[in-house]
Order: sequence, then C-alpha cells, then structure tokens
Amino acid sequence: MPTIIKQDGFRVVIWPNDHLPPHVHVFKSDAEVKIELVEPRVFNVEGKIGNKDLAKALSLVIEHQVELLEKWKEIHEQY
Repeated sequence: MPTIIKQDGFRVVIWPNDHLPPHVHVFKSDAEVKIELVEPRVFNVEGKIGNKDLAKALSLVIEHQVELLEKWKEIHEQY
C-alpha cells in the first residue's frame, strides 16, 4: 500500500491501478475519506469520522496538493 504522507494520525494513500479523477484515500482510525486532488473536495466517506477530523483531512491534502498530484502522475503515468 503506497502511503505518501503520515501526519497527525492521518495516512494518505494513492492506490496503483486506481480510477480517475486523481484522488487520494485518507485514513484515520477506522475511517476512510476519498479526496479529489485537482480541485480538492471530499467525495466519499466510509466509517465514522468527526467533522473536525474531516476538515483536517481536507486541509492536509490541500497543504500537500502539488506533491500529491505529482505522485499520482508518477504512479499512474497519466493524467
């Protein structure tokens, strides 16, 4: 599992062979949040996660958006 970032209890993952649009999977405890990268927004939540942690997950992705988009391109050789 290609973990790109680990910070403050969050783990940001980009799966190989994943679908467009470019996005990441952010894990916190038992929850998984999918966040688009081009115009960061949450588009799927699985499990229980509070609004505060959901906002932190989105903020983490926005903070590292350029790095994450570059990694997406590297892993998928596309976009």
